[in-house]
Amino acid sequence: MTAIATLRGVSKTYQKGKERVDVLHELDLDIPEGDFIAVMGPSGSGKTTLLNLLGGLDKPTVGTVTVGGAELSSMSNNQLSRWRSNNVGFIFQFYNLLPVLTAQKNVELPLLLTNFGGAERAKRAQIALDIVGLADRATHHPRELSGGQEQRVAIARAIVSDPTLLLCDEPTGDLDRDTADEILKLLQTLNREHGKTIVMVTHDAQAAEYANRTLHCDKGTLETREAA
Repeated sequence: MTAIATLRGVSKTYQKGKERVDVLHELDLDIPEGDFIAVMGPSGSGKTTLLNLLGGLDKPTVGTVTVGGAELSSMSNNQLSRWRSNNVGFIFQFYNLLPVLTAQKNVELPLLLTNFGGAERAKRAQIALDIVGLADRATHHPRELSGGQEQRVAIARAIVSDPTLLLCDEPTGDLDRDTADEILKLLQTLNREHGKTIVMVTHDAQAAEYANRTLHCDKGTLETREAA
């Protein structure tokens, strides 16, 4: 199976004053196209750093990160910004919706970085909202939506540009169990029926069960466990 993302010899080090903090250590990782990976591990183990590297929000200290044939570690910040707008959808624990905009307009936001006209942006946003089951909430503002509905809008925003990769950082961390399961089933549907490749950081073992496999991150290294 073709790898949509690869990490080779990736290490990440931060400098805190005089202290050197080694977060990731010589990681090699292949993420096949259409995979759904959960990343678990204690706080400070490097999970979010891994997401940031895959999403082009950060660069490795050593090694290479390649996503969809693009070698991210060699790109300038401007090149990375353009690349992210076309290739990566981000989903966070807190939905980061703009309260003054409707669901429709929130979903359209990533398309403002493209050359699409207003009618095409609206059409694509409507399709994305339909996929997440919120076509009938397009004109509602975030304050008129439940937490689960807000997260669905955030997911629609993440997929509206048809990205190569969906990166999820604790996407159900602010939701009750039943609502969390609904969101996880939606992610599973995006993976299985729409072919989206997903990497999800979570502390929730039940959430990880929705993925195809789980990477356990500890002290900057990864251990893979296949789903039962």
